[in-house]
Amino acid sequence: MPATGPSVLIVLENLSVPGDRRVWQEARALTEAGYAVSVVCPKSRGFENSHERLEGIEVYRYRALEGSGVLGYLVEYSWAFVNQFCLAVRVFLKTGFCVLHGCNPPDTIFLIGLFFRIFRVRFIFDQHDPAPELCVSKFRRRGVFFRMSLWAEYLSFRSASATLVTNDTAKEVALTRGHVPRERLFVVRGCPDLKDFQLHEPVTELKEERKNLVVYLGLMGPQDGVDLLIDSIDYLVKTKGRSDTLFVLIGFGPELARLQAMVVSRDLEHCVRFTGALYGKRLRDYLATADVAVSPDPSNGLNDRLTMMKIFEYMACGLPMVLFDLKEGRLSAGDGALYARPNDTADFGEQITLLLDCQELRLRLGAIGRGRACGELNWEWQKQSLLKAYDTLFQPAGDVSAFRRSA
Repeated sequence: MPATGPSVLIVLENLSVPGDRRVWQEARALTEAGYAVSVVCPKSRGFENSHERLEGIEVYRYRALEGSGVLGYLVEYSWAFVNQFCLAVRVFLKTGFCVLHGCNPPDTIFLIGLFFRIFRVRFIFDQHDPAPELCVSKFRRRGVFFRMSLWAEYLSFRSASATLVTNDTAKEVALTRGHVPRERLFVVRGCPDLKDFQLHEPVTELKEERKNLVVYLGLMGPQDGVDLLIDSIDYLVKTKGRSDTLFVLIGFGPELARLQAMVVSRDLEHCVRFTGALYGKRLRDYLATADVAVSPDPSNGLNDRLTMMKIFEYMACGLPMVLFDLKEGRLSAGDGALYARPNDTADFGEQITLLLDCQELRLRLGAIGRGRACGELNWEWQKQSLLKAYDTLFQPAGDVSAFRRSA
């Protein structure tokens, strides 16, 4: 459908599109509703074109820097901000966008929104992660960077015409810490589009002649718990004598090199594979072949508040899961998962063992998860909240609502 409605610019820093599946689904939903959508994001492996048009969406990418430590992150975010601002000006001169949709982390994009307010551009704050808690998770302390994150988050909330959050816990933070008006706050869960996760036949060669395949899908940062997963694998292989299982870790991130070295130091190379980032058919092949999926995110002030997209994607594929027992994780997966004691890697390994040793349990949990994904926990339901948020930007005139009804 050719765009006949308002122009939108989506800006994000931590991932590229279409690799960031949540943002890409939002961009596609807006495009399908008739908006003219552009995206500014970093380059990453597999997405290295500076400019391209994908599915009717204009994508502008800049070369990213990846930092570590306080100074490294300041350099990374400053570099990203300069590139985002310059590309936003370029897109504005071309499209005259009237909505700037900023996706965190970090919480700096509101500054670009404030600049474009001169031109009556409305700002949407799309909070993927609570940045102050992310800061504590990375640096293990509440220092100057944490206080700066609190201020940046507050100003992002206060400067936004509408705010999107991923779950009810994040909604409560926005209400209490950000004082966001309820009528301008919308929960848009990062649920998968079931069209992208159709069930299909397994590819047995991916098991490398093992009986079982366990998969991890996601980022590999200090807060994602992949090191805990490797501890659990070590327990399964050396303590439980589990030699019939291949563990495939799909994704990338700043911890990847350290995690690979950890596997080598534990002498686990024979049973652990790192694939890097996978998309499309190759990713679906692994998810169709896996017997068990894992989400080893540890319990902390950040992860207890987050809804992990990989949980929804596992459910969409009918995969039984093992998780640490986190509040939002349990609310998402329900009875479609087994839960280990928080941060207990041996118990995490025991829950994996329970699933690997019982096909009936795997099938039952997988069916429960798939049923939840086919209910309200899928993108067809969630995108209605996204579109409703956009409708509020143009009230009381209501011109966009009228536009969408006729599109």
